[in-house]
Amino acid sequence: MKFLISGATGLVGKILIEHALKEGHEVHFLTRSKSKLGFHKGIKGFYWNPEEGLIDSECLNGVDTIIHLAGATVSKPWTKKYKNEILTSRINTTSLLVKTLEGINHTVSSVVSASAIGVYPSSPDKIHDEEDPVSSGSFMEQVVIDWEKAVDEFQALNIKVSKLRIGLVLATQGGVLATLKIPTQFGLGAAFGTGQQWQSWIHVSDLARLFLTAANNEWEGVYNAVAPEVVSQTEFIRQLAQRIRRPFFMPPLPKFLIRLMVGEMSTLVLNSHFVSSEKVKKENFTYNFPTLEKALKDLL
Repeated sequence: MKFLISGATGLVGKILIEHALKEGHEVHFLTRSKSKLGFHKGIKGFYWNPEEGLIDSECLNGVDTIIHLAGATVSKPWTKKYKNEILTSRINTTSLLVKTLEGINHTVSSVVSASAIGVYPSSPDKIHDEEDPVSSGSFMEQVVIDWEKAVDEFQALNIKVSKLRIGLVLATQGGVLATLKIPTQFGLGAAFGTGQQWQSWIHVSDLARLFLTAANNEWEGVYNAVAPEVVSQTEFIRQLAQRIRRPFFMPPLPKFLIRLMVGEMSTLVLNSHFVSSEKVKKENFTYNFPTLEKALKDLL
């Protein structure tokens, strides 16, 4: 198959490209930086600038599936300006791809788009599955709702659409693991709030394989991209400290302190999401890293 990947130079995109090439797929990718057009051997880069509505439509030549990962990180301070960027970076990139496809003869039959488990409301005891109703009760919930709505526009072009709602991505370079590892290395690892909030996560390699599986099989609808094992935040930090042979004795950091430090962004670490992977498992997808212990052993 031939893929067009947006967000290819990011944390997930780089691993996805490696897996795609190993499977023998041909890859095109989009980048805002002309200096990155040749960042990876064996794939072909194309320039785009979603803010200005610019895209090299040659990127779609012969493409079977678009894997859409583009979107500004949510891990920067949520100023009013940056919150707008979080939303528009997802909507504008999606809309530009839809508009481009509308204007050309293309071969695209499916789109697999990133989404996020942040669409589910925080709950200490609810197990969320793909059929759960969603509403705009928070900033992240509204972002994901608008994002998925924009992605659904591909369906009007007779293109199959699947959306992978991604949990915490664990990777060696970057992501939540790199952030939490720093204080933990100094024996200062600590949970946030009560520490009892649920953490639904996935190893970056399993996530890359999941995107390719969805593409190869032309999945349709919403799928939770999370590992089968869900752990509390305290258990997450405990296993991390154990893996890097550091003590874990710090009490959880109080909610008010986290909110004081980062404001509304504190929901990223204080919210509780127990998200089911049963729908993915029913598609006969096999996780290489189904438990946190296995994931940390591989990554650290």
